[in-house]
Amino acid sequence: MIKVDARGLDCPQPVIKTKDALSEGEKVETLVDNETACKNLQKLGKKMDCEVDVLEVDDDFQLTFIPEEGVVTSSTTSEELNDNGDEEGKVYFISSDVLGDGEKELGEILIKGFTYTLTEIAPRPKAIVFMNDGVKLPTLNDEVIENLKILEEAGVEIISCGTCLDYYDLKDELAVGEVSNMYTIVETLNNNPVVTF
Repeated sequence: MIKVDARGLDCPQPVIKTKDALSEGEKVETLVDNETACKNLQKLGKKMDCEVDVLEVDDDFQLTFIPEEGVVTSSTTSEELNDNGDEEGKVYFISSDVLGDGEKELGEILIKGFTYTLTEIAPRPKAIVFMNDGVKLPTLNDEVIENLKILEEAGVEIISCGTCLDYYDLKDELAVGEVSNMYTIVETLNNNPVVTF
C-alpha cells in the first residue's frame, strides 16, 4: 500500500499526489486535515473507479483507495502532458493578478493553485495571454513564474501585453514568455477557443 501524507497541502496538491500514487496500480492511503480535501479525494476515487473508505483519525481524515479489480487507474503520462497534438488547445486570457473578485489574499492563493494545476493536466492550453494587472504574474509572482516556466517548456505560449508591461514599468522584470502587441494578442484570441479570467 502506498501512503500519502497530504496534511497541510493546498488544493489541488492532495488530489494530484493521490492520483499519481494511484497510477502505480496499488491501494493508496491518503491522510488529509480538512473536510474539503476529503470530499475532493472522494470525488477523485469515484472518477478513477476506486472504492474509497474514509476513517476519521483525531482531527484528520484517512482515505483508503482500493482500485476496482481489472481497472487500470493510470495517471496522465508526461508525453500526454507535453503533447497538444493536432487539436487546437484553449487560450487562457488573464487580466488580473488574482483569480476571482473576492478577497485579494484568497485570489492570490487561487491563481497559484490554478497555474500549478495547468502543469498537471492534459490537454495543456495552447497559450496563456496576460493583460492589464495580469502582467504582474509572469513578472512579480515567483510561484506562478515557476509554473509558467514548466508550461512554456512543454510548448505553451506565454504572452504578455507590451503596453501593460510598460504602463507598470515591468518590461525588464518579465521572467517567462514573450512581450507581444495588441494585434498578435487579438489574432491569438480570435483564432482559438478562449477562457477569460
